[in-house]
Amino acid sequence: MCNRVGVIVGVLGGTGPAGGALALRLASVGHRVLIGSRSADRAAEVAAELTGRWPGRQLDLAGAANDDAAGTAEVVVVATPWDGAAPTAGGLAGALAGKVVISMANALAKVGDELQALVPPRGSIAVAVQDAAPQALVAAAFHHVPARELGQIDAPVEGDVLVCSDHAEATRVTSAIVDQLPGLRAIDAGSLSAAGAIEAFTAVILGVNRRYRRRSTLRLVGVET
Repeated sequence: MCNRVGVIVGVLGGTGPAGGALALRLASVGHRVLIGSRSADRAAEVAAELTGRWPGRQLDLAGAANDDAAGTAEVVVVATPWDGAAPTAGGLAGALAGKVVISMANALAKVGDELQALVPPRGSIAVAVQDAAPQALVAAAFHHVPARELGQIDAPVEGDVLVCSDHAEATRVTSAIVDQLPGLRAIDAGSLSAAGAIEAFTAVILGVNRRYRRRSTLRLVGVET
């Protein structure tokens, strides 16, 4: 699975900037993407808006309620705001059982003029998602990819995506999806215990981008994959 195009991917919280951008990028390489939301009507509205931005592209995007997106997808991405990730996964635990679930949320809070990393329950959002849906195969990924560039599907996004999981199948499937996206490279970052550090480092990248007025991402040198 996911060494081929045409996989059905459900993006829970896909009506937000990061989830919508990833949904677009996945659809642009041939996946069927279900944008999930608590409101099926809102999800359909966002799906139509996203496809309308690219009238010359054949994008297989549709809107669905979160439970439909989770239940019918082969792979599920949790792209809700960070404080809703674990509750959303927990409410859909039955539908997520046995599936690869990708957690991409970062726990950040604005303090003064900067964003700072928070320490969420269980130490990371991805671990909390795994605890909420214990039979799912959870991987953490896509934390450092700028949403705006991700959604500009006429150009590649340069960067490495750190993938961590306690399940070899989740690491394999998530890495295969990443490697299908032009300009991105998956790096196996080990077990889910690394997710807290990966999520928190997003605050560092955002701070650098703000000071230098750039949208940089992460690239590891000296690693051959």
